[in-house]
Amino acid sequence: MDDLTSGQVETLRDLARKKAGEAVGFVNIADARALTELGLAHRSQEGWDITPEGTALLARDAPPPADIDPG
Repeated sequence: MDDLTSGQVETLRDLARKKAGEAVGFVNIADARALTELGLAHRSQEGWDITPEGTALLARDAPPPADIDPG
C-alpha cells in the first residue's frame, strides 16, 4: 500500500468495513475515485464498494494475528 495516500488507505478500510456490514460515514470521493482507477474499488448503486483486489491488498498488509498460545 506504499503507493496509496493515507486518505486512500482509510477509504479502503472504510469500504472493507462497509462490506462486512458495519455502518460507515461518507467516503472521500476523490480517494474513492482514485481507488476505482486502481481497481481497488468500484461505484455501485449503494455508493462505493471494495473489489476483491482491494480486499486482497488489505489482507496482505494486515499485521499477523497475535499469538494466542504463548507456549
